[in-house]
Amino acid sequence: MKTNDAIFVAGHRGMVGAALVRLLRARGFTNLLLRTRAELDLCDARAVRAFYEKGRPDYVLIAAAKVGGIWANATQPVEFLSENLQIELNLINGAHAGKVKKLLFLGSSCIYPRLAPQPMKEDALLTGSLEPTNEPYALAKICGIRLCQAYAKEYGANFISAMPTNLYGPEDNFDLETSHVLPALIHKFHLAKEKAQPSVTLWGTGSPYREFLHVDDLAQACLVLMEAYDSPELINVGCGRDISIRDLTELVGKVVGYSGRIEWDTTKPDGPPRKWLDVSKLDQLGWKAKISLEEGIQSAYQWWLEHL
Repeated sequence: MKTNDAIFVAGHRGMVGAALVRLLRARGFTNLLLRTRAELDLCDARAVRAFYEKGRPDYVLIAAAKVGGIWANATQPVEFLSENLQIELNLINGAHAGKVKKLLFLGSSCIYPRLAPQPMKEDALLTGSLEPTNEPYALAKICGIRLCQAYAKEYGANFISAMPTNLYGPEDNFDLETSHVLPALIHKFHLAKEKAQPSVTLWGTGSPYREFLHVDDLAQACLVLMEAYDSPELINVGCGRDISIRDLTELVGKVVGYSGRIEWDTTKPDGPPRKWLDVSKLDQLGWKAKISLEEGIQSAYQWWLEHL
């Protein structure tokens, strides 16, 4: 990509999109096509097609999606499936019609089977049942991957798909009802510290393992893929190590400064027992995550405090 190429970052106000914009600007890219939801409804096929015809982007980075944690997925399955399908169809179909040079579709590690062998390789896709607690979102993402691959096969389009692990960082969603585990822990522990609560109750058993990647590391990886990866086969993006939820709570408590008791509500779901990505394909491109989990949690907590 050249610094004056027209680059459309779909979802630039979200956590991932904002990180991509920060990095692109830092690297001197000056022709970024950015639209808010009010300016461009990505669920509106006609509006998206008109945008492509007028804006004529050279490259497209799809970071737009309806996202949320276990509770949000469980209570809004229609919205998670239908809205994400609409966004993907409109953006990917529009990119083909608009003759975009290259497109990057960002999926999620939840596309893999619930009990996939660990660490999860890219060829584990569709080899088993999905995790029920986020199945609607996962199904939509799988459809996006397959659509990119179909365009590559039928039309020779350079549409690639990357599967990030669990993400966190600036611009994350810290709402206790809709957020993912790490920002939810930061929020809960902060409130408990402020109110001097002797204990905090968390969902599940604390036994599952999860991998976490700072969103700024993901942005770096995305630009590497845009420059050096042209295969329609999906590629994992992670840090190569995971942590138990119990150990994660200790780390978040340390960063936030909360030392109270943790109580586990075992009537609530854990989600899959482990989600850890095999990143050997990405390693071969010479990229590795640089931000440690503790450093990343500190930066995420500081960002949230500044935006309360």
